[in-house]
Amino acid sequence: MEDTTFFDGRITLKPGDCRERLKSIPDNSIDAVVTDPPYALVSIVKRFGAENAAPATPKEGSAGAYARASAGFMGKQWDTGETAFSEEFWADVLRVLKPGGHVVAFSGTRTYHRMAVAIEDAGFEIRDQAAWTYGTGFPKSHNVSKAIDKHLGVDREVIGTETVANDMRNGSLSSGWKGEENTAYTRDITAPGSPEAVEWDGWGTALKPAWEPICVARKPCAVPIDEPRDADAPTRFRPATVAENVMYWGTGALNLRACKIEAEKVTGWGGNAGGGKTWNESNSGLGKDGAPRPSEGRFPANIITDGSAEVMEAFPETQSGELKASHGKSKPKTDNIFGSFAHNDTVGPYADSGSAARFFYSAKADGDDRLGSNHPTVKPVDLMRWLVRLVCRKGGVVLDPFAGTGSTGAGAYWEGCDAILIEREAEYQADIAKRMRLILAGPDEKKRARTKLEAPQGLPLFSAL
Repeated sequence: MEDTTFFDGRITLKPGDCRERLKSIPDNSIDAVVTDPPYALVSIVKRFGAENAAPATPKEGSAGAYARASAGFMGKQWDTGETAFSEEFWADVLRVLKPGGHVVAFSGTRTYHRMAVAIEDAGFEIRDQAAWTYGTGFPKSHNVSKAIDKHLGVDREVIGTETVANDMRNGSLSSGWKGEENTAYTRDITAPGSPEAVEWDGWGTALKPAWEPICVARKPCAVPIDEPRDADAPTRFRPATVAENVMYWGTGALNLRACKIEAEKVTGWGGNAGGGKTWNESNSGLGKDGAPRPSEGRFPANIITDGSAEVMEAFPETQSGELKASHGKSKPKTDNIFGSFAHNDTVGPYADSGSAARFFYSAKADGDDRLGSNHPTVKPVDLMRWLVRLVCRKGGVVLDPFAGTGSTGAGAYWEGCDAILIEREAEYQADIAKRMRLILAGPDEKKRARTKLEAPQGLPLFSAL
């Protein structure tokens, strides 16, 4: 299949299976990998979803307890682990990455270990596990009390109704949803109909999902051995320090300064409490004369939040110190806690209080992130942009082998990086092309795009190779 390029070749879409398309990418040519592989949350696919598998139809007229699950998450057959959990696949990713290049890969809480082990066994160094926390995950628990009544054939009395906010931006999507928030819906409240159901009323099988683990791994640092050799001989490498690696390849480190966030300690006077008489120059927001010191923000953490009320409430309330107005910058007004940092801003210290979650980068998927796509796991562009900024310097090349709707490509574009996107599904290839057309579009045009079946004609920013 032909590649498609956008923005004069800065973004390249390679349609097809990433296991095959990776073979066309040269060794040691990619600066970073930022990707969201399938989580393979429905492991039952392997047992019941295969061709010629025994049917899961327990009784006449029923589709079977595992019929929907066997179709994959949200009915998507691609939600399997044969690639993301494959050591061979990650070994090929290792091959194309420059030494010192980082992999940032999302996963699910139940299957992260399988992906991380495959990445490590392929030769990567596991550097960290980050966490993206959010408040809009959709509970997928099985109501045990209802299941018991159904099993016993006992009818349940309807005792009322409840209205449920159908906001599942980070979870399931309703059929036909086109990018706008789903409206609330009403459902019956029923009472247990049997003594057994009463005993197990309130029991379920799963917690509400509120975070996704992110594997942060690095290809070992190495530089070529500078020795005379035959021109046709393969390049030999030796282990290198981080300093040697960043000077030779431009990879191996995290861009911490550019990813810092707003918050400061405002005193360097140590001891067991503020006001102690021990000066700690490195842990200070003030100079020795008491004047505020220049600030570049707070050290970025491995917790990333969406700014939702549920997440905010999980962090303690904190108080920053009082500063002179002339030395700070007012807190940006934004729906996302640190939305201003999408433009690589740095913010000086200021006095405020609130949840400690304000110390962490914030993002959540909205209509502009989805642009009308039916993909069930769209990642926010702001989130992918922050991750790209963290692991790839400007002008570098970011690879996403599971491109989905192209959020990584958009993040790379805004961070001054090039991107190679690989996507197998034709539906999502179209979503990527649509996203690229709308990168420079205004809010009205994006709104029209996410509420219509067909995207509006955008700027002629892409061409086939």
